[in-house]
Amino acid sequence: MKNLTVEKSHQERQANSSIPLIDVRTPAEYGSLHAESALSHPMESLDLNSFAFSKDQEIHVICQSGGRSMKVCQKLESAGFEKVVNVEGGTSAWNGAGLPVITGKNVMSLERQVRIAAGSLVVIGAVIGHFVHPGGFALSAFVGAGLVFAGVTDTCGMGMLIARMPWNRA
Repeated sequence: MKNLTVEKSHQERQANSSIPLIDVRTPAEYGSLHAESALSHPMESLDLNSFAFSKDQEIHVICQSGGRSMKVCQKLESAGFEKVVNVEGGTSAWNGAGLPVITGKNVMSLERQVRIAAGSLVVIGAVIGHFVHPGGFALSAFVGAGLVFAGVTDTCGMGMLIARMPWNRA
């Protein structure tokens, strides 16, 4: 897998318009802001059986900051795609570099939603454990263990669940 800066990806795509830019964020994130000419293919619903690109075609993959796009690049390579490019820094870097973007309705990022949900569950578990029943601390411990697992494996079950919520769909 090849990594490119947003500027280099933009230059390569300017020179060769047949290189697609695949945005793997949720439809809501994509709708709020995306690189001009990026195509929405959300990571959580990416179906390689109906993927419209050939395995020998160069494909640039972008997300919010680079984590999800890296995972999708690995998935594409495992499926036999030969020229997969991860766009480093993602849409945040693309927009920060002043490259062309399409702006829509502002939405909360998936990462921020996960932080709010996890933090809320930890606080709720602590409050229940202190005021209602000590078993409430188990909720906080469970969420903490989930965060450790997410950090170690770079896989977030809560993120995958929240990405499927109605407000994160187009």
